[in-house]
Amino acid sequence: MIRARRARIVATLGPASQGPDRVLALAEAGVDVFRLNFSHGAHSDHAAALEAVRAAEAVIERPLAALADLQGPKFRLGEFKGDKATIEPGQHFRLDLDPAPGDSERVCMPHPELFAALSPGAELLLDDGKVRLKVSDCGAASANTVVIQGNALSDHKGIALPGAVIPLPALTPKDRDDLAFALRIGVDWVALSFVQRAADMAELRRLVLGRAAVLAKIEKPAALKDLAAILDQCDGVMVARGDLGVELEPEEVPVAQKTIVRAARNRGLPVIIATQMLDSMTSSPAPTRAEASDVANAVYEGADALMMSAETAVGLYPIEATAMMSKIIQRVERDPNWPGLMDAEHGRVEDEDADALVAAARRAAESGSTACLAVFTTTGVTALRLARERPLQPVLALTSDIRVARRLALVWGLEPRLAEQPKGLDHLTKGAASLAFDLGLTPPNGRVLILAGTPFGSPGAANLLRLAHAPPR
Repeated sequence: MIRARRARIVATLGPASQGPDRVLALAEAGVDVFRLNFSHGAHSDHAAALEAVRAAEAVIERPLAALADLQGPKFRLGEFKGDKATIEPGQHFRLDLDPAPGDSERVCMPHPELFAALSPGAELLLDDGKVRLKVSDCGAASANTVVIQGNALSDHKGIALPGAVIPLPALTPKDRDDLAFALRIGVDWVALSFVQRAADMAELRRLVLGRAAVLAKIEKPAALKDLAAILDQCDGVMVARGDLGVELEPEEVPVAQKTIVRAARNRGLPVIIATQMLDSMTSSPAPTRAEASDVANAVYEGADALMMSAETAVGLYPIEATAMMSKIIQRVERDPNWPGLMDAEHGRVEDEDADALVAAARRAAESGSTACLAVFTTTGVTALRLARERPLQPVLALTSDIRVARRLALVWGLEPRLAEQPKGLDHLTKGAASLAFDLGLTPPNGRVLILAGTPFGSPGAANLLRLAHAPPR
């Protein structure tokens, strides 16, 4: 199965998409990467989901990726008398470590590390920003606040500290347990939630030890301040607009999205845009016009992938939502203005020495009647470099490692496939051109540009650019 689009689709699995038949239907509708959300479900559920993904992969005969999304630290309030309380703007409200049920004047915040991060003037957001508090004075075990924005509060609502770097380890004990399990069952990507600094991703990378690709979820304003260093530790990045939108003002989220996408594209890192892409399709068979425009804008920006959460995890129309997202992407990619708008979002790299051959391949493809590009890659690096250039021709990414092929399923424009290592230049040329023809990526006698590195099978930058033609009809 060949995708008729370059941008990829990530779908979250959940109650609405459980079971091999459902997963296969999603793959056939266009899902390239399946997200296993470790905030919900037992390990046995995720193991069964991954088994269904591998079964679907065998049916549709194209690599599919599995992404394990670790929950990260979750900060929540304690409990209230009668399960809820209402606080009003202008009143005083106290947070403390006392586990006694709270009321309209105080409640337990059972996280000493949050008190350590507070200072007078700091703001706290409760219940996804519905309640806003400003700290007047604080200590190691309590904080007195003034209510800026009030509302009803109930037990265990979430807490956020905009802009604060919270003194916490990169992964919670639950995350470490989930990570060990995810790696044991063989996921392809691991995403870390609530990344605050580069050291968080460095810790994840140290634990993963190359057994999966690692991805940072940018959902804390503090991460934006350390973005360059964080990306240096990543194989990919996600613009997690849900939690990011809690701690940033609404008008700041689109700017942050563009900043992250540009930074990732300049590095050649796959970038996912996530949260509320087609949210209304959780309960409706059609999206809003604003949602369709949101998906389209992400495609115009050149994002590698777009992600659905509730739409496919718990929604009533997971297949329809996937098909709709695929249709929107395809429509944008038929727009004559799309290549120029997408290319404008990609800054130029100052030192292109390492990518000279890749850049030459794109220029050669643009200047001639090239039908397809093919790249042999051992680790995936050369394929990623070629994808960064956003060539408009199909890119056949060939590797002998199924793990590499699955990781590349997330990447813009790539058609990853398994292939044996070339035994020589003739084998390289004929094998790539014949497979491109068999997959329908080139017509008979179509021109194929082939990128590879020699000696074959050794990791390193591409050093060979070869012209071939598909077999005659």
